[in-house]
Amino acid sequence: MTSATRQPGTPSAALRPRLIATDLDGTLLRDDKSVSPRTVAALAAAEEAGIEVFFVTGRPARWMDVVSEHVHGHGLAICGNGAAVVDLHGGPGAHRFVEVRELARENALDAVELLRGSAPGTVFAVEQTYGFHQEPSYPKLHMEIPDNLLPAEELLAPDGPDADQPVLKILAYHPELDPDAFLTLARLAIGRRANVTRSSPSALLEISGPGVSKASTLALCCAERGISHEEVVAFGDMPNDLEMLTWAGRSYAMGNAHPDVLAAASGRTVANNEDGVAIVIEELLA
Repeated sequence: MTSATRQPGTPSAALRPRLIATDLDGTLLRDDKSVSPRTVAALAAAEEAGIEVFFVTGRPARWMDVVSEHVHGHGLAICGNGAAVVDLHGGPGAHRFVEVRELARENALDAVELLRGSAPGTVFAVEQTYGFHQEPSYPKLHMEIPDNLLPAEELLAPDGPDADQPVLKILAYHPELDPDAFLTLARLAIGRRANVTRSSPSALLEISGPGVSKASTLALCCAERGISHEEVVAFGDMPNDLEMLTWAGRSYAMGNAHPDVLAAASGRTVANNEDGVAIVIEELLA
């Protein structure tokens, strides 16, 4: 496996990029979840210039309709914070999972137990390849009807709902804790049993398999193509983008980004509502 840890001191700025990796919400998409005409044109120009564009998002595959019209060439996207590589060519509802990096049910159950003990009041949802399940007390945070309403322990049981489907990640929500404090607490409690991150402004955590992140899956995709990290330009705005931004040869934090992202990226662009990704792509192609 290609390392998802960037080596310092690489003269990546001198290399012509071969791949652009961009987050969606808060980054490529405007706040109304649209892709601006300027951004559409910039993505098309990059592909025409021979630079692959990868959408790298925490979204599940079924939520990728927002960019389904802008799929070029390979048609692949990294979804679920690296838990799945998906071929979007079939369009909404007809996507194909090219690779799945699942969260083992025993690890997920451990995470649930540890968070219930360290952060009482936490409620959970379970994201699978083709299903979404949640606890009865989990709030309506997502614009969809869950397939099942059951305690997380039952959802994750070996004979639970859709037991034949891999678990991509579990979601943990706390109604009172500060989002960053909840993230720190969860990482300490769960340790190496799973990878914990967040992309929501609320106290909503996303828990994936050990070592699964946007960066590690992007590194695998790049290795398959003979692309080094120095030849990658990445964009993001939230903590779930941090590993990807520090791995890529060049990285840009959006003007609306989380403070940790602003500190970690090698560059900065304007906010998502001001077409920050498109502006950088135009400069790269100039």
